[in-house]
Amino acid sequence: MCLAVPMTIERFEGNYAVASAKGVEVLVNYAMTPDLKIKDKVLVHAGFVIEKLDEDQAKEIEATWEEYYKATESQAG
Repeated sequence: MCLAVPMTIERFEGNYAVASAKGVEVLVNYAMTPDLKIKDKVLVHAGFVIEKLDEDQAKEIEATWEEYYKATESQAG
């Protein structure tokens, strides 16, 4: 199973970008999507930006992740 995480581009550092999700920042390779700008929503898999998301796609995916977080929190507690 592959897992791609929706993230937001925060800044660029050389050939990499810093992307964030839920307060966690990671350095990602954006060679496959060179047209990115700060605040773009993207999908990240294995340290690579694999897709730039439009606003509607980003909202839908983020809502699904929020449901997942709520479900796992209720099971853990």
